[in-house]
Amino acid sequence: MPQANSVVVLDFETTGLSPNLGDRAIEIGAVKLVNGEVVDSFQQLMNPGFRVSSFIESYTGITNNMLRTAPSCDEVMASFSEFIAGENLIAHNASFDKRFLDAELDRISLGYTGEFACSLLVARRLIQNAPSHKLGELVRYKSIDNDGVFHRALADAQMTSKLWLSMIADLEQYGVKKPSFQFMQTISKTAKGKVDLLLTRSRA
Repeated sequence: MPQANSVVVLDFETTGLSPNLGDRAIEIGAVKLVNGEVVDSFQQLMNPGFRVSSFIESYTGITNNMLRTAPSCDEVMASFSEFIAGENLIAHNASFDKRFLDAELDRISLGYTGEFACSLLVARRLIQNAPSHKLGELVRYKSIDNDGVFHRALADAQMTSKLWLSMIADLEQYGVKKPSFQFMQTISKTAKGKVDLLLTRSRA
């Protein structure tokens, strides 16, 4: 059974909130974890084929000038599909990133075989006392080492991977050793009030 600590953690920066409304990816960042160690990373700006708004420029720090010389979304996503081949996937607020991953890969008739788990949903259940479950807030709350850069894809993927591994370490304190990827998915779908019962039953 695939382990929770051998995954690809990814993050997209995009022109807006929904590919269904014509929004596109403008940056992908990802780190590959094997047994809890970062073994590879992927980072690339991509040109969506139109100008991005001044809001997105200021929010991400990715300017139209930077995107002008970037390769196309199609070119970048073809490379990224090879990077994630056969891997399970993690993202913070995974439904958002999955929408863009699916939409961009659909455009070039490519797919992937791995499944997604959401670090945001897992954090809401394992770190219930955090003031917020935004990535930056959780990183601060857990005192996770960071360089203060957020809303750039690789930096956010790196932070998400540290948060993910931190939550796996927390589970070991509950006696849940080497949780599987599927177990983390189960946590994400468990009612908050029933998480302790789930962990008690799952002790090694």
